[in-house]
Amino acid sequence: MWGLMAAGCLFFPGLFLMSKQTLKHLLRRSEGDAVIMSTRLVSSVQAVMASSVGWLIVSSCRDVVEDSHWLTDSYILFATPYFAYDIYAMFLCYCHRLQVKGHEVGGVRWQVGGYLRREKLMVLHHVFVVAFCFPASLVCQYWRRGKGDFFQGVLFLAELSTPFVCLGKVLIQYEQQHTLLHKVNGVLLLLTFFICRVLLFPYLYFAYSSYASVPVYLVPLEAPWQCNLGAALLWPLQLYWFTLICRGALRSRATVRCPTGTDCCRVSGQDVKKSP
Repeated sequence: MWGLMAAGCLFFPGLFLMSKQTLKHLLRRSEGDAVIMSTRLVSSVQAVMASSVGWLIVSSCRDVVEDSHWLTDSYILFATPYFAYDIYAMFLCYCHRLQVKGHEVGGVRWQVGGYLRREKLMVLHHVFVVAFCFPASLVCQYWRRGKGDFFQGVLFLAELSTPFVCLGKVLIQYEQQHTLLHKVNGVLLLLTFFICRVLLFPYLYFAYSSYASVPVYLVPLEAPWQCNLGAALLWPLQLYWFTLICRGALRSRATVRCPTGTDCCRVSGQDVKKSP
């Protein structure tokens, strides 16, 4: 168990450092660009790994309750350190974005406070995964006795949308919002996020309903309280983030014509008049 966690503690930060050094010295990127791009790369790699593991588990479990797969607990142990690492990596990205925008950077306490205010939902999500999901998975090894790996595999598939999120942010970083790649990526992001995150929790309850031959509305009464608590906390976050993605997509399609003779600049997909 501890060997897998140690491997995760080495793999994700190690990949980040290796990627950052490669971008800085071979591709001549700035420190800020290297940090941000490396963070996106590591997130994408973890997402591909989790989605692949999830697909293997789901495709091998014919019985959604009784069947088990050795990768379930193994990948949970290996991937848990990623969420702790990512909290720090996102903090580094936040600090570099402040410098790029020309904001005055205060002390560490000021930076941490601003970071937590801006990324509070993502930080809470990561803390919840480490503080609740990981201990629950360890307890479940004995409590569920190898059952329910199918549902954990479906949860892994939620990461399928992450590479598209990361690619979209990189394209915006390099002002490529109007390219065909950005538009195609946006469509794939909407589809994968809606299918793999928004519909994920209703599907879990539907799958158990079909297995147990009970109405869907009775499943919360039969499901373990840990499962209901996790769904109650995580599903609203997915709905909120999907709403933000839809708003961003609508803003990127909106075209506002400036009056003749005015000077306009495009900020976050909207035309904004410059101050005289």
